[in-house]
Order: sequence, then structure tokens, then C-alpha cells
Amino acid sequence: MTDQEQTDLSSWVDPTLDSVRGTEKPKDPNKGYIALLGWSYNAVKAAQQFDRRYVVVAPDWAEDFCKANKIPHIPWDFLRLNDRSLEIAERLKEEGVDVAIPLFEETVEWAGAINSVLLDNPRMYGQSILFRDKALMKRRAQLGGIRVGIFEEAHEKEDVVRFMKRVNQTLLKLDGDPDDPIHVKAFDKAGCLGHRMIKSMEEIELIPDEEYPLLMESHLDGWEFAVEAWIHDGQIKFLNISEYVTLGYSVFVPATRELESWRDAITKQIEKLIKTFDIQFGLIHPEYFVTADGEMYFGEVAYRPPGFKAFELIERAYGFSAYQASMLVFDPKSTKEEVDAFFPREVVDAKGYAGCFGVYPRRRVVSKLEMPKETIEHPYFESHELVAPAEETVPERSAFGTHWGLIFFFGDDPITMRELLRAQEDLDFYV
Repeated sequence: MTDQEQTDLSSWVDPTLDSVRGTEKPKDPNKGYIALLGWSYNAVKAAQQFDRRYVVVAPDWAEDFCKANKIPHIPWDFLRLNDRSLEIAERLKEEGVDVAIPLFEETVEWAGAINSVLLDNPRMYGQSILFRDKALMKRRAQLGGIRVGIFEEAHEKEDVVRFMKRVNQTLLKLDGDPDDPIHVKAFDKAGCLGHRMIKSMEEIELIPDEEYPLLMESHLDGWEFAVEAWIHDGQIKFLNISEYVTLGYSVFVPATRELESWRDAITKQIEKLIKTFDIQFGLIHPEYFVTADGEMYFGEVAYRPPGFKAFELIERAYGFSAYQASMLVFDPKSTKEEVDAFFPREVVDAKGYAGCFGVYPRRRVVSKLEMPKETIEHPYFESHELVAPAEETVPERSAFGTHWGLIFFFGDDPITMRELLRAQEDLDFYV
């Protein structure tokens, strides 16, 4: 292979990017210089259309694409934090970067370590650990007077057995009564990854040894929902409530009037969370339960964009870029006036309701993708990301798992949206 062949990047060029078309927004040298940690195509597109200088810190495999499309890039492999962690922080500092923004769960701790150097605030690294370690996170929440369910760490199967027995003993279960379920989760993974609901002692045996240690939680009956809150100078600047239709399957924004009626109470809980975790800026994504008696329980909080393309749903519903919103509130050079002017009013300024459904094959053996008529002919249907199956045998889904792709909807009625998303669960997309 010749040198010319080795350096030919023409196949990587994306003609839709502003950096290629020469339409990238001019950068303001008086605003902050931002490092995006991790690779997100949509985050890069948003950065190109925003007025902040940016650099993408992503693994080596993104380098050719970045070079071909004139995207500023620093290669870095986000392995576990180690002695080299300071190296990337110092490199970004020399580059003149003001702040690092985590785009994925795996880069949250890196952002904390880097920002502790860039912003000269050593506490930020410890804070990032709280956002990743779910057990530490819940203890910190308890110390702040935030209501959480019962939880413990498990290092082996016997710990899970003891926890399940204790929970059901506390609930005064009698012999022969069905066990109340418990949940087990990975300490430091995003969203539904590693999340299992355990309904019987027999199911404990199905947890692979490599998933330990893990977090165990009691089950909360109630309405689970998520929040996306952009914070600047310790104050909430925009608060979105994402309504789950079925956890792990579907979500839409804004929420129904029924869930939005809890906004004042939810806002108070977020303010308590901000105080407890000493959050001064950035985007948080907490999850809560509202029980039948009106009590609100804290589930967990993430310090990065949510899954299920929630940022894209928010942009579809409101018209502003949630990625740019995060760059704005992270930037230490942003002013209060600039931040206030960026965000629309919650709910009332939404142009409609945006939802998505995560598809899991319902059959054990599939041969092709076949979009149901009920889906694509519905007036709310907009697009999908599903692709033909790479293999015929569908892996068994032992935990909540990862969907095979998303379907996107948009319409003007939240009840219709909720019913539509729920109806997708009964359809076959892979046959």
C-alpha cells in the first residue's frame, strides 16, 4: 500500500457536515473552549452550528473521520482512570480548553478528573465518582434528606438471597405468598444495562458471576419518570419531564398533563438534589418514582445526556438543541443573560409531542425486517433506525438489555402518543 493510499480519506467525507460545506458557525474567542468527551455525531453537528470553539476527545477509531471532515480531534482511549489521567487534563489545559463535557456514562469520571484540573476544583473528581457509583450516590442522597428505597451492595449470590429474604420478611410475607421483586443493577453502567428484576429465588441463579459486585434495590410500585435539567450557577434554567410509557421500551416529551401536574413537586426535588450533590453547572438526568400515596422516591441521577435519544426528542418538541444547551451551561464564560435567553418556556413553548420506541424482536428466530402497516401508516410516524438482522437467532434477553433500534413519532396529543407507543409492544418488526 502506498503512502497516498494510506492517507486517502475521501471515503470518510460527510457532505452534510457544516465543516465540509463551509457553513460552520464562526467561533467567538470570548466564549469558552469546550472538549466533548466521547464520540457523538449529533453532538459534533450541534457544536459546528454553535459559537463555541470545540475539540472532540474520542478513541483512535474516530480519527480518520475527524480528519476527513475537519473536526478538531484528540485521540484518547477511555479505559479506567489510571496514572495517565492527568496527561489528558494537562494536554487540554495547554490547548486552552476551559471545560470538558461528558457525552456518555463511561466519560463522566474522566470529565470530573479533567475539570478538577481545568477549573482548579479538586472536589469535582470526587463528585464525578458519586455520579457513577450507584451505592455511593444513594448514600449521598440519603444524607441530603432525599427519599430512596432499600438498597445494599452484593458481592456474590448469597448476598442477593439474603437481601431478598430480608425485604420480603420486612413486608410481612407469609409462607406461600409470592415474593416481592427486587432489582439488581451494575454499579457504574448507564441506563438499563445490567438491570434485572428478580421475581423469585430461582432467578438469582441466572445472574452471571461476572456481573458482581452489583447494587440491589427494593421494588417501588409507582409511576417512574425521568428529568432533564440544565443548571447554571446552581439554578435550574430548563426542566424537562420525560414520560416513560414502558421502562426500557418507550418515552415521550413533554409529559402528559397528569404527570406535569407534579412539576412543582418535581422542581423542589431537583433543587434538593442540586444542593445535596453541590451541582453548580451542567446537565443532570435523574429518575424518580411517584407512589400511589403521592410520595416521590429518588432512583438515580446521571451527569450526561440520557439514552433513548432524549436530546433529539427534546429538540424535535421544542426546537432548541439540547447538546448546545449543555455546552452553554457547562461553559464557565456563559453569562446569566445568555443562558436565560437560550431556553424556551417549559411545556407551553413545545410545538408538539415527540416520542420513540425501542424495538426488541419478539421471536427467537428472525430472517428480515418488516415494518408493520400500523406503525408506518400512523400520522405520528416520522422515521426509524432499524436495520436488517445480522443473524437469524435472537440472543436471549436476560436483563433489560439493549434495543435493536428506535422508531420516532411526533404529534399534537400526548394521550394518543402514549397509546401509540404502548401499542408498538404488540407488533412484530422482525419476522
